[in-house]
Amino acid sequence: YRTGKPALALLVLSLAVTPAMTVLGWRSAQPLRRRFGLYSFGYASVHFLIFVGLDYLFDPALIQAAIFEKPYALAGFTAFLLMVPLAVTSTKGWMRRLGRNWRRLHRLAYVAAGFAVVHYVWLVKSDIRQPLAFGAAVVGLLALRLPWVRRRIARWRSRRSSR
Repeated sequence: YRTGKPALALLVLSLAVTPAMTVLGWRSAQPLRRRFGLYSFGYASVHFLIFVGLDYLFDPALIQAAIFEKPYALAGFTAFLLMVPLAVTSTKGWMRRLGRNWRRLHRLAYVAAGFAVVHYVWLVKSDIRQPLAFGAAVVGLLALRLPWVRRRIARWRSRRSSR
């Protein structure tokens, strides 16, 4: 499917915005995070609709059997389900209503990305270099969010700017 890879790429891009701001100081990237995330959800929705519509003709019994009998389908479905509340709560109104819990909820994007990578690895089976590259990117971006890594980057940036 031509919609799965763009969905994952856009999800990784949305996850890359905060580390880009932290490491490179690109504050102008902030508005892109929501767009990348929503576009990712859009592509994932189309990807899911193709799966249930073209492959299984919207037959609930066939869809259920496919999701629970094929591990790659279960991983992809889990990633999609995790993205639903992220897309729904992506507005400023939801940010206000949820307060600090909004950030906690949106950390699920990393979990969704992990399931999407697993989905891609299990789906491809033979040449898994590209799915593993996406996985490495997700792990690297997650590592950049660790507090001790962020502190070291902040110290490094302050030393560079004081030169």
